[in-house]
Amino acid sequence: LVLELNEVIIPTYGTVPDQQNLHTAEWADFDDKPDSLFFSDGQRRIDFVLVYEDESKKITRKRSDRKKQKRKRQVYESNLINNGLQLEATRSVLDEKLIFVKVHAPWEVLCTYAEVMHIKLPLQPNDLKTRDSAFNWFSRLFRVDENIIKPEQEFFTAPFRKEHLSNFYIQDKDAFFNPATRSRIVHFILSRVEYATKNKVKKFGINKLLDSGIYKAAFPLHDSSFRHLSSDPDCPSERYLLYREWAHPKNIFKLQPLDFIRKYYGEKIGIYFAWLGFYTNMLIVAAVVGVGCFLYGCLTKDNCTWSQEVCDPNIGGNIIMCPQCDKVCTYWNLTITCESSKKLCIFDSFGTLVFALFMGIWVTLFLEFWKRRQAELEYEWDTVEYLEQEEQVRPEYEARCTHVVMNEITQQEEHVPYTACGKCIRMTFCTSAVFFWILLIIASVIGIIVYRLSVFLVFSATLPQRINGTEAIRKYLTPQTATSVTASLISFVVIMVLNVIYEKVAILITDFELPRTQTDYENSLTTKMFLFQFVNYYSSCFYIAFFKGKFVGHPGNPVYWLGKYRNEECDPGGCLLELTTQLAIIVGGKSIWNNIQEVLLPWVKNLIGRYCAAARSEKVVPRWEQDYHLQPIGKLGLFYEYLEMVIQFGFVTLFVASFPLAPLLALVNNMLEIRLDAWKLTTQFRRMVPQKAQDIGAWQPIMQGIAILAVVTNAMIIAFTSDMIPRLVYYWSFSVPPYGSHSSHTMKGYINSTLSVFNISDFKNASKPFSPWFGNQTTCRQVYRDLRYPPGHQHQYEYNIYHWHVIAAKLAFIIVMEHVIYFVKFIISYVIPDVSQKTKSKVKREKYLTQKLLHENDLKVVKKTMGKIADKIIKGVDSTFWPKAE
Repeated sequence: LVLELNEVIIPTYGTVPDQQNLHTAEWADFDDKPDSLFFSDGQRRIDFVLVYEDESKKITRKRSDRKKQKRKRQVYESNLINNGLQLEATRSVLDEKLIFVKVHAPWEVLCTYAEVMHIKLPLQPNDLKTRDSAFNWFSRLFRVDENIIKPEQEFFTAPFRKEHLSNFYIQDKDAFFNPATRSRIVHFILSRVEYATKNKVKKFGINKLLDSGIYKAAFPLHDSSFRHLSSDPDCPSERYLLYREWAHPKNIFKLQPLDFIRKYYGEKIGIYFAWLGFYTNMLIVAAVVGVGCFLYGCLTKDNCTWSQEVCDPNIGGNIIMCPQCDKVCTYWNLTITCESSKKLCIFDSFGTLVFALFMGIWVTLFLEFWKRRQAELEYEWDTVEYLEQEEQVRPEYEARCTHVVMNEITQQEEHVPYTACGKCIRMTFCTSAVFFWILLIIASVIGIIVYRLSVFLVFSATLPQRINGTEAIRKYLTPQTATSVTASLISFVVIMVLNVIYEKVAILITDFELPRTQTDYENSLTTKMFLFQFVNYYSSCFYIAFFKGKFVGHPGNPVYWLGKYRNEECDPGGCLLELTTQLAIIVGGKSIWNNIQEVLLPWVKNLIGRYCAAARSEKVVPRWEQDYHLQPIGKLGLFYEYLEMVIQFGFVTLFVASFPLAPLLALVNNMLEIRLDAWKLTTQFRRMVPQKAQDIGAWQPIMQGIAILAVVTNAMIIAFTSDMIPRLVYYWSFSVPPYGSHSSHTMKGYINSTLSVFNISDFKNASKPFSPWFGNQTTCRQVYRDLRYPPGHQHQYEYNIYHWHVIAAKLAFIIVMEHVIYFVKFIISYVIPDVSQKTKSKVKREKYLTQKLLHENDLKVVKKTMGKIADKIIKGVDSTFWPKAE
């Protein structure tokens, strides 16, 4: 491929030509047609725009630097012209220092590079009969009006070849290559044309020129204003239609015009919005079931026996709990947890168990049905064989191809950027760097834990005095609550700061790794960024769900961190509510911050830019200059959109057992996200270079990994974080003889049986509370939901038989739940094929037509030239395949 590029795309680098031999762009004045997409002659379409600042008017750089920059730019533009592109330069209307270079690709250049890039183009219209879905009448209610955006005609396609030009479906020569394909071809050329040679190393590509400041921008044009139709009759005004029928808030309940999005922005943007829309539609089912489980918890909370016992003044009011920290903490009454126990009844109910089982199956259905939908899009958008045929090597990779190795398959020499040993060293370094930064994230989480342990002592000592004993406030503002909320806020701030740092680190590591293609680059960066984000976002949630309050010891023998900080206990209402609080703060804060960063900032920047431009001039501004003042989307703009949604997918699936309303919040957020992303693309950003993409890349296996992990985490949340298993064990075993005294299964007496007794005289001096004991009681109750033998027993303060029954039940529950869900997931994956029968038929039909129209034509040429010899050869070949006559 590298040899092919050297021969076809960049023929004869050679030395830089002399000044007098350089080709220069044509100069033309603006013709006062603001919506024109053509050169000044009105015939040649503008496929790309380059923007630079006139070196003669720069005052910030040295004169020698300005001359070098001008020289590189002139050589680059001359080489573009040598490669067949046509350039026309126009000075800016608003800023005389800016020069806009418009680029046009003639027919011959488009055909040549379409063949080099293996671009698939129409052979003939799709002639397969399609049956409408039974739900077609219903979905039509939510579709875009076909009279406004006409459905795209389906074609059978094949990789373009110039010698078979007559076989392709060409009705209009100017429309055969659509604007997105033209821009992609031109960008391919721009990325590989040389501008200098230094120390026998060729420097090329528009990206490097942009990074060095020689060019200020490079972008394809939007075809119209998003506010009104174009005044140019040759312009289809697709941007206006997209804004009106897709990005406008009034369309929030409408289906997306995916084919139209793909046509305008390319397959990479199209596949993202197709995935996001599919994910959002699947969330509707999850949200309905989640709301049902939440309502079930709300309706049954009044029948929650154990919560009633906590709030009962004759039961919970007579239970005095031991202090939860050393010295400064006081004894407290169990009724303080009354409000928390009522809330816990909503989330910690049987409905939550049903919902966790449902979500384990839902996530499998989502991934399997997405595979089918993705296969349909791969065919319809001509990306089935994209990776094998069409994707080209990254220019950065090509520039480093200095080593020669022997290809085992072709037995020919090929150029690579590093040897096998060099590749091993790079991979080792990159892997070590990733693990090092992950350990730094874990260190920051440990820092938050130390903060929680230390500040809890402060709140325990000061909070009761600050609120003056007001009982109404004490119910809600406990030391545990204050610690949890402040720690969650600090954790959110730390997460946002670390995100900025690790983003740059991941990019540096991936650049050093030097992937071969853009897909390889994005997949590698995706894996690293997700590992960082996974640890960054989820580590605090994993700590609260599975570690907090699990290893605290008992009042007479507490467990200490670093020999100084007593291990943290759960909030009196339980760790499940703390996990819900943590999730709400992180997910809510993340959504608000992302919307500010992605939508508000570009809008404010564009608003300031338009205000400044309006203050300077009232002149008519051309389309290319209007687009220049929009915001650049960046090389990884779509990457962050995927990352945001996959992180949300993790929150929805990994910890959904603690918050059944998570799918509903995600659904509302995604309905807004689709329109905000669409509004942002159509109104605030320059048009992206259309790119091919076969699928959603590395995000697919990442989501599959999350789906597998979600089964384990939800099973463990129900088993170890919620109080469901201890309640069931008490109901079925310990409420009745031989362990209990009730005649029938009941939840009465559950609270009293789960709170172990501790003798206050057994407090050690290091942990004995300062506050005096009130009344004549000599005992307090141990940590909430602790199961130990009472003082005076021969095994006092050791775990009792109830504890071991609960542990066995928890482990059995995890094993059974995991195996049941994994078995159902396996059956669903097996039953639902990845590619539908309809799509398979279309693929076979297209391959047949390609064989018939393209390859058999070569045989016809041979037949025509060889005459009777060819007839005999063909007849002889055919006879070998037919049975002999009887």
